[in-house]
Amino acid sequence: MPPFLKLALITFTTLSLALQQNQYAADVATIKKARSTSNAAIARHDINGVAQYWLPDFTQTIGREITTVGKDSIIAGWKNLFKINKTVTYIRTPAEITVGDNGVMAWETGTWVAKNSYSKGGKYSAMWRKNNGEWKLQTELFVSLYKL
Repeated sequence: MPPFLKLALITFTTLSLALQQNQYAADVATIKKARSTSNAAIARHDINGVAQYWLPDFTQTIGREITTVGKDSIIAGWKNLFKINKTVTYIRTPAEITVGDNGVMAWETGTWVAKNSYSKGGKYSAMWRKNNGEWKLQTELFVSLYKL
């Protein structure tokens, strides 16, 4: 292989890897920001602010072992919670976010803390999907580990 072709190949490979790393970091930052925005929406009891990150077939399993399927059903549950408990709040803090090699799936895991709820908190995991260029939640699993 001619030297200039080797140099071109090395340059292309290096640039390609740099672009992939930049995209990975941007995706992780986007998911972290979405989680932070969602936490702020919960604190305001703004269900639309929370639900903006959910796919239509979103699934959520809460710490009391209750699983709900479908964005509309989950919205109804949150609305009811906010109606009957004016002081409840939840903060989810990511410990790790991993974006898959395909760039369209991501896994998030961390801890959650509750105030004025059935539990003080625990651990959670979430599956994100990039849908039309936007990261949306496919599913969340919350495990209550700290009783009141």
